[in-house]
Amino acid sequence: MQNDYIIELRDVSKSFGNVNAVDGISFGVRPGEVVGLIGDNGAGKSTLIKILSGVHQPDSGQIVVRGRAVTNWNAARSRESGIETVYQDRALAPQQTITRNIFMGREIKDRFGIIKVKRQHQEANRLMREIGFTSKVFDPDSPVATLSGGERQGVAIARALYFDADLIVLDEPTTALSLVETAKVFGFIENVRARGRSIIFIGHNIYHVFDVADRFVVLDRGKVVMTENKANIPAAEVLIKHMQQIAEMSHADASAAGA
Repeated sequence: MQNDYIIELRDVSKSFGNVNAVDGISFGVRPGEVVGLIGDNGAGKSTLIKILSGVHQPDSGQIVVRGRAVTNWNAARSRESGIETVYQDRALAPQQTITRNIFMGREIKDRFGIIKVKRQHQEANRLMREIGFTSKVFDPDSPVATLSGGERQGVAIARALYFDADLIVLDEPTTALSLVETAKVFGFIENVRARGRSIIFIGHNIYHVFDVADRFVVLDRGKVVMTENKANIPAAEVLIKHMQQIAEMSHADASAAGA
């Protein structure tokens, strides 16, 4: 593998009892790159996210950050390495303001421990405009409950950006969103990429993943079964066909093994 990755997994495995959730996975993410991580339920996507975010330590293999192998990988080391994960539920408090949600648990304080309310408001406003909040209807004091699903995803992304995330992992960011709301999320992602940050976009909707990703990594039963640049795939239908062929081969192998 090349050595220009922000983070790289080398032959990483993770088992739970007799289940090999992640089995010898190797892949990396480059600066300013959007990687589409695709796979059916049970493919290993959730376990892989939790390894990247430090929730799980791999049983074997290496985690390499900017060319250096990291030991004792955990959530703190993941964040120190510039990795932030936005899960499906986005972990937002709807009744609180945008500002409070961005800084919740990591408030800006002075040397006496007093929260710098004005500074947080200013930073929240900057982040909102930076990632593409163009509507003047909302400001940093708007409750998150008044936002649409796509805009809430934007707040979660803004929170990750403030804490200097070089890599943002988005877990199913367009689930249950309309076409208009999905387009908003895509706009947020484009603004993040334009600033040299990287994204792992995890999704079931192949068309959504195809629209936004630079490169695709397909998982099946805990293994990477395909890695391909978007430039080599002319349309989403071609990617879908590849995945169908992979699924058919996997099922055939499973049937042969059980025979």
